[in-house]
Amino acid sequence: MFDFSVLVLVVPLALGMVCGFLLRGRKIANLSRVTFGVILVLIFSLGFTVGSNDDLLASLPSVGVSAFVMALLAIGFSVFFVVLFRRRLRF
Repeated sequence: MFDFSVLVLVVPLALGMVCGFLLRGRKIANLSRVTFGVILVLIFSLGFTVGSNDDLLASLPSVGVSAFVMALLAIGFSVFFVVLFRRRLRF
């Protein structure tokens, strides 16, 4: 059957896109400040959720190590392929 929880994400996104399309030529005062404030509230609520969940808090060190290793591998392979293609294409 259809999962209606997807609508919780899709409907506000679609409404925001329609509003943005209709208001695209108008100057909206300090919209970046509002966006920044909303992002701060979301980050705070995410931190509150993580801090209050004991299971998630206990597994955080292993998740952090995995994320660090993946980031190092991504950066390392990116540098490797840039060097490889620069030598091959002689930039």
